[in-house]
Amino acid sequence: MFKTIKQDLYVVFERDPAATSTLEVILTYAGFHALLAYRLSHWLKSRGVPFIPRAISQFARWLTGIEIHPAARIGTGFFIDHGMGVVIGETAEIGDYVTLFQGVTLGGTGKERGKRHPTLGNHVVVGAGSKILGGIRIGDNVKIGANSVVLKSVPANSTVIGVPARVIKMEGERLPEATMDHTNIPDPIADRFEALERELIELRKKLESQENE
Repeated sequence: MFKTIKQDLYVVFERDPAATSTLEVILTYAGFHALLAYRLSHWLKSRGVPFIPRAISQFARWLTGIEIHPAARIGTGFFIDHGMGVVIGETAEIGDYVTLFQGVTLGGTGKERGKRHPTLGNHVVVGAGSKILGGIRIGDNVKIGANSVVLKSVPANSTVIGVPARVIKMEGERLPEATMDHTNIPDPIADRFEALERELIELRKKLESQENE
């Protein structure tokens, strides 16, 4: 466990340019505090200790604003950046070197039993405010745009955005007419409205031509 915690500490400096010293991270980084509490509660949970693991996770939630269920499985090199509002459910599984930003939920849909939370592969990045719901699988090297709602499994090496989320980039190649940058993000709703407007214009033209005949 201590080797894993050491790796958790190292990745803070790797991924957050604002981190300036080990002491600063240990004393002031809420994401690191929540992860420490999780590592301890998960260790106790895996050894059959009742009540205490859940109590630790709830105390960490009160302290940091981050809720990680003790039964969740999290790999090494995990990083929560500005983690207020992050929720990780009981049956969630997270691979190695995954990054979550604030407001991310790895939750269920309220309908399943058993494996009801998502599984994230290695090197996944989940943008702020995103919700990944249900017992779905997010492949390795996936990037999920901010405020996306992911309800279906995502193949490896993909980028997804939107509500509900859709794949806009796969295996390093952008899909037709898809872009992914912070100033020009595709809007599926706006795209649909534009398509409806075009259809209305075409129908109006047809009606006018019929009236003129």
